[in-house]
Order: sequence, then C-alpha cells, then structure tokens
Amino acid sequence: MKKILIIALGLFVSGLAANAQSTNSLIRLGIKGGANFSNIIKDDGNNNFKTDYLVGYNAGLTLDIKLLENLAFTPELVYSTKGYKNTYTILGSEVKTTQRTHFLEVPILASIKLTEGLNFVLGPQVSFLLSTDNKVENGMGTVQQTTDEDSDKFKKSLLGGVIGARLDLSKNAGIFGRYALDFQKNNENGTTTTPEFKNQVFQVGLGLKF
Repeated sequence: MKKILIIALGLFVSGLAANAQSTNSLIRLGIKGGANFSNIIKDDGNNNFKTDYLVGYNAGLTLDIKLLENLAFTPELVYSTKGYKNTYTILGSEVKTTQRTHFLEVPILASIKLTEGLNFVLGPQVSFLLSTDNKVENGMGTVQQTTDEDSDKFKKSLLGGVIGARLDLSKNAGIFGRYALDFQKNNENGTTTTPEFKNQVFQVGLGLKF
C-alpha cells in the first residue's frame, strides 16, 4: 500500500509542476475540504443492529485537467473519515458505540459542464485504510481503542464510486456535494465485534483553485 501512496503523491507533485508551468490554465491545482455524513450498508453476517450517521470531514488536493470545452479530468488525493454510530441496550443499560475509520482516498473523476458554473462529476475511487477508532460509552464510563492499518480485521484498500455536482462561484472557488459508496465490503466475514458492511458517505464542502 505504501508504494501506491508514494505513486499517488508523485502524480500530484507532477501536477503541481505542470500547473506552475502552464500558461493557458489547462491544468489547475486546487485544495478542497468539507464535512462528511457517513453511515454503512450492512451485508450478510452478524448485523442485527441499527446505525446512525456519523459526522466527519474531508480535506485534500485536486487537479483540474481540461480535455474539452465541457469535459475535464479531475483526479484528487483526499483524507477522509467515515464510520457510523449505534445505540443498544444490555441488561437495561444503554450502550453507545462509535466506529470512525480514517482513509486516504484517490477519486479519479470526470467533470462534465452542464451549464455555466454547474458541473456533474462521477467516477471510481480507491480508499486506503489508515486506522479505525472504536468508542464504547455506557453508564460505567468510556472505552476507546484504535486499530492501525496493519490489522487483519479490515481490508486495506476498497474500490468505490463517486457521483455529485460542483457549483463554481467564481474562477477560483466553488462548492460541491457528493455521494460516495464502497463497492467492496470492509471484510469478508462479519462478527459481533467486526460487522460486515460497505461504507457510504454524503459530502459537502468548498474548493479553491489556483
């Protein structure tokens, strides 16, 4: 996984150099950030529980490579948090659990201009798991545990897809809204402590181009 991350970083450094040398603005570097509203889609396995949305964040770099008048290639490198919350009762005591996962994501998107300032975006993305935080709260206190990306509990990389829109407020700023879904499950066999599911997340935020 580390080799893939190095390659991804190298691509964005190359893009930065190309952006600096570009005189016709065909390639533009940008930054983005915003809020994530994540939950899970449960699959087979021990998944007899309800979940609620978890608020997180996303932040990263973008490249805007103009291919045609109304079409651009827009790869990104984004740090993103996902996860879910759920509440249940054991022996009359309420228990609240939160699982927050940290990913480095590489969306490979096409940006299609629908009208002046309004763009439709879609494409695949690969998510690389960095770590997982689990928090359990009950009447006796709070327990937290962090599992790093070397754990065998979860897949280290997941293939997914992104669909959404971007509204350009000016040549250098815009707002975006997206929905992202993992096509693969977090693991192959769900258990009581590690349920089997796919991540989904709604994103909103602001992007700046240079």
